[in-house]
Amino acid sequence: MTSATPEKHEPAGTGDTSPEPGEMPDPSPGLRPSLEAIMLVADEPVPLVVLAQVLERPRNEVEAELRDLAASYVAEVRGFDLREIAGGWRFYTREDCAPLVERFVSDGQEVRLTQAALETLAVVAYRQPVSRARVSAVRGVNCDGVMRTLVLRGLTEEAGTDSETGAILFRTTGYFLERLGLASLEDLPDLAPFLPENIEDIEDENARP
Repeated sequence: MTSATPEKHEPAGTGDTSPEPGEMPDPSPGLRPSLEAIMLVADEPVPLVVLAQVLERPRNEVEAELRDLAASYVAEVRGFDLREIAGGWRFYTREDCAPLVERFVSDGQEVRLTQAALETLAVVAYRQPVSRARVSAVRGVNCDGVMRTLVLRGLTEEAGTDSETGAILFRTTGYFLERLGLASLEDLPDLAPFLPENIEDIEDENARP
């Protein structure tokens, strides 16, 4: 007479979690890499509620992961911090690394601007104060990266926020005038003869999603 083999019970939560036959695995990244990806391109502090909405996760779960990330960067002595500033979260250069960044930016002042940067700078100069979205609408392409470059070069700077949308506005700097040898913005050449008559319609068309 053979004895019955006792059944083995898996502890809760340790069973096989592989997808069932025919079931596709979830291709979306985890919460941590998703947060890092967003923080990497954020030009201003991102509110917790916005992150939770974009990631479709509970606010308390997102906040806990943000704080864990911030603590891990400090523990690993990374060159940047994740900070909660002005009602949102954003990457910032670590304080003791700031002089290196300033030197890098200063040394890069003599590097020629790309065509995209020159075009973007022209839009800011003639439309200021102007938001990144409006600049992108005028050029017909996303200009976030180029705008960051112009700010780092000291050619543009923040100039408050739009009263209707809350978007950050940008303007040219005194350094911009110095580099162009101008006394004021009034000395900029008139662009009207070179623009199409329906320029406003073109901007509105490009601004549509």
